Order: sequence, then C-alpha cells, then structure tokens
Amino acid sequence: MSNVDRNLSVSVNEATVDALFTDVNQCQLPGAAVGIAVDGRPVYRKGFGLASMELPIVLSPAIRMRIGSTSKQFAAFAFMRLCEEGLATPDDPVGKYLPELNPVCHAVTMRQLMGNISGLRDACDLVHQIGSDGRRVTTGDLLSVYREVHDVNAAPGTAFIYNNGGWVILCALMERITKQPLEEVFSERVFRPIGMNDTHLRRWDADYVPNSASCHRARGSGRYIRVETTYGLDYVGAGSIATTVDDMLRWCKNMADPSVGSADTWKAMLTPQQLRNGTSSGYGQGLSSFKYRGVDAIEHSGGGAGSNAQMLRVPSVGLDVVVISNRSDKNASTYAERIVDACISGLDASEPSYEGPFPTGVFLSPSSGRVIELVRGQTSLHGEAEVPICAFDGFRAPALVDVDGTIRICGVAAPILKVAVKMIGDPARPARLELDHWGNRDELVRAGPPSSTEVELVIGEYSSSILGSTAIIAVEGDRATLRMAGRFGSASHIIEAIGPGIFRSAPVEDFILPPWGTLVFGEGKRSFAFSNYMTRRLTFTRRQ
Repeated sequence: MSNVDRNLSVSVNEATVDALFTDVNQCQLPGAAVGIAVDGRPVYRKGFGLASMELPIVLSPAIRMRIGSTSKQFAAFAFMRLCEEGLATPDDPVGKYLPELNPVCHAVTMRQLMGNISGLRDACDLVHQIGSDGRRVTTGDLLSVYREVHDVNAAPGTAFIYNNGGWVILCALMERITKQPLEEVFSERVFRPIGMNDTHLRRWDADYVPNSASCHRARGSGRYIRVETTYGLDYVGAGSIATTVDDMLRWCKNMADPSVGSADTWKAMLTPQQLRNGTSSGYGQGLSSFKYRGVDAIEHSGGGAGSNAQMLRVPSVGLDVVVISNRSDKNASTYAERIVDACISGLDASEPSYEGPFPTGVFLSPSSGRVIELVRGQTSLHGEAEVPICAFDGFRAPALVDVDGTIRICGVAAPILKVAVKMIGDPARPARLELDHWGNRDELVRAGPPSSTEVELVIGEYSSSILGSTAIIAVEGDRATLRMAGRFGSASHIIEAIGPGIFRSAPVEDFILPPWGTLVFGEGKRSFAFSNYMTRRLTFTRRQ
C-alpha cells in the first residue's frame, strides 16, 4: 500500500511531545534539543537539560551542537552543487582528481563514495582499531592511508559497507577541484544559500565556538567526562558539522521544496543506489530512504563520543523531526521515532516483540570468514536488558524472528546492516545459517565450543602490511588482550574465545567506533583476520 492510499494524518500536541522527553527534562544533566515542522513550518521547538554541565545554561533549538554522520548529506549536497557548476560529475572516478592514491581507488566513482558502496577500506576505522594514542589524525594522514593500502573490503558496487573514509576522499577532492578550503565550499554552496547561518564545519573541539553546547560521554552512575567528540580524527564532511535544530529544520524545508539545488541534484540525493546484484541499498547520496511502520521516510542519524543526532522526515504528511542530544547515553533516533509514533495516526502496528525460543550459538562461513553469534544478552556494553542479539562480525544488535523463521537485525542498526538469517535444521539449535546481506548470500556452519587452551594457542606477535601494524596477543591478569600498533599509535582490545579459533573483541576504550569485532584464526594459528561491520578480513600473520 502506498503512502497516498493510507489514511494518514499528522497532529503535534505539545504536552504529548513534552512527555516523550521526561527523562531529560531536568536542570542538572545534559539533554536534547528538539524541533518539529509540518509542511515546512516549525510547530515545536524546545530544549531539555543543560547545554554544559559547567554552566547553568539550558539547551535550546538555537544552540550549536555536533551531529556526527548526519553531516554526510551536506557533503554530498556540496559535491552535487559543484556538478551543477560543471566542475565535476557523480560518475567521475577518484583517479581523475586524486591520481596519487593507490590504484585500487582510481576506478571508484564519486557516486559510489556518496553511497557507501565503494568497497574501499575505511581509513577512519583502521586508525580507530589500530590506534592513535590520542594524537590528532588529520585529513592528510587519512589520505596517506589510501596512498598505501592496496587491498579492499569488496569490489566497487558489490556491497554496502558504511565508510567514513570514503567521505574524507570526497572532501579532499572538493578542495582540489575548487582550490578552496572545505569550510568555504560548504559555506558558499550550502549553508549561506539556505540560510543556515549557525552551521559550520568544526574539525576539532579544542577551539572555542560561540553559542555551542558541550558534548558529554556517560561513564555510569550519573558521571560524565569530556572527550574529543570526533575521536581525534579530522572527519570533515563525514562527521564534523556543528549546527542547530533551527538550521536543520531550514535544511528539511529546502529538501521538501527546494530553492537551493536543482531537481537533478535532489533526485540523485534521494534515490537509493543499487548494488550489482540488483539489490537496493536504501541509501542515496548522504540520505537513507526506508519504510517506517509502513510509510516512506527519509533519515540520517549521526553520533560522536558525547553527542548524537537524527533527522527524520515523513514526506507524505510533511512531517520533519530533528533531535540532537549532547550526551552519549540518550539516543536521538529513538526519540525521533517516538515523535513520529505520537504525531502520525494511521501507521502500521509496531513490530511485536519476540517471546518464543531464540537459538544461540556461534556460526562461521568457511568461504568468507563472516561470524554470526546468536545470544540472549545485553544490547550494549552498559545495557542490562536481556533481549535476542545477533552479533554480526562482532557488531551486537537487537534481533527479531519473523513468522517464517528468519532472524533480522532491528532497531537503529537495521538501515546500515540489513542482515537476514534463515535457520537450517532444528530452529532451537540450527546446524547452519543462510545469510542474506544486502542481497549477497553466504552460508555459515555452527562452530563448536572453544577449547580450554584456545587463548594459549594464539599468544604471540603478528604483523600486517596495513599501516605497518603489529598485533600482540597476551594474557593480562584474568583476561586476554590484543594490542594493535601502527603508524599513528596503538589501541588495546579485550578478546574472548567463542569458538575454535574464533574470538570476539572489544576495545578497552569503549567510545571507539565500531566497538566490537571478531578474530578468525587460520590453520595452525599462524594468522588471523580481524573484521567488523566496516572492515573485512584485515589479515595479520604470526611473526617467527
């Protein structure tokens, strides 16, 4: 049923929306800023909680806040504006403008970069996992990775793999084309024309910017710490925009009824790209299209070490929702969906929670090395609720089981993972899993339990040509650790055996993204492949 065939109506009740933010409606902790518009007209604007725990200033929709990956739509739009000027086209290859990058980058197109289907390694994730010891890693540093890395996650156009590094390449390319700093490219072609006068590119947190909220990283028991919300990397257009709720509503209004940007630009931004296997990625150029309770919606969320954001639009009823939180323990995407639920009548019923038996176990693909772990356990490092979990290459996400026996990742991770798993054999203890990941099929077999000597067999030093990195596995006290080190520094991970030659990993510093991964060891434990949802099979070989 299409949106126009539905009996949908929208109504924004102030008291009803207020009640959704009861848990952050206080004056001693950080909170969230909220904006709702109907047909381009703001009808709800409020802030809850403190802009900074150091000052008695309450958040408002007019205060600048970091929005993380919600920035990507602005980078894509800026590039498309250059295309309108005749300076580039979306199908130009990277090698046309940045020939100094490794040849594996050359044939990748701008459109593929903006759709997260380039297949390239993600330089940002590599630096996170291997480590930077808190030093600043600049755009130049990240581009140097692409000069040297000679392998890929996947062939271009064959897989949707979220890739911040691809956006760093896109932004470097825009600076080269225009011979302008990226700040000027964004300001001249995006922010000023739309009237987003409080929006800017903020590469680092060390500088003082007027009218800016602080970011707060939760550490448990109501305690928060200050961290570099960009994780010490110059994310540029991948995640370094600071803006206000009011400016984001102006952006949404222009998206619905463009006065800036051609029809072709907006069509490209909003049209989901297709993989070579014919599957839609659901992701256009910096914007994700999806079905929410049966209706078409457009969104892009974003997060940093102490903030997160969501822009969510339901075009058929003219509803725009923007939520930005300046604390890590409150999810803007969840609030935005609650607003949609409260303001639109006629939506499909929510997905029912699964109450039946949920299979558990570890499964490994003999061909690709992918790992799926099915558990009933915590949803996050600090979570407590026991719910069905599907850990995909280490990434832990809530799951549900369809009536046909298919396990699907749900919640905020669903749009970027799109994992569907069919159980083969006894549903309570399947012997095999058939994986459908963005239309790419794989078969995984149940792994046995780890042996009592699993850790002892892998202790040692390993190396990889990527970033000249090393990996040392050791036992420290009562836990096994993996310490990676490379050109920019080092990072420590905790590892735990979950099957023969299979380990899950999590960084000691839990604000590293993505926080979970897997290690799969080869025959004789002479090498292992590290994977997570951004990096596939990064191989380390044991040193003699």
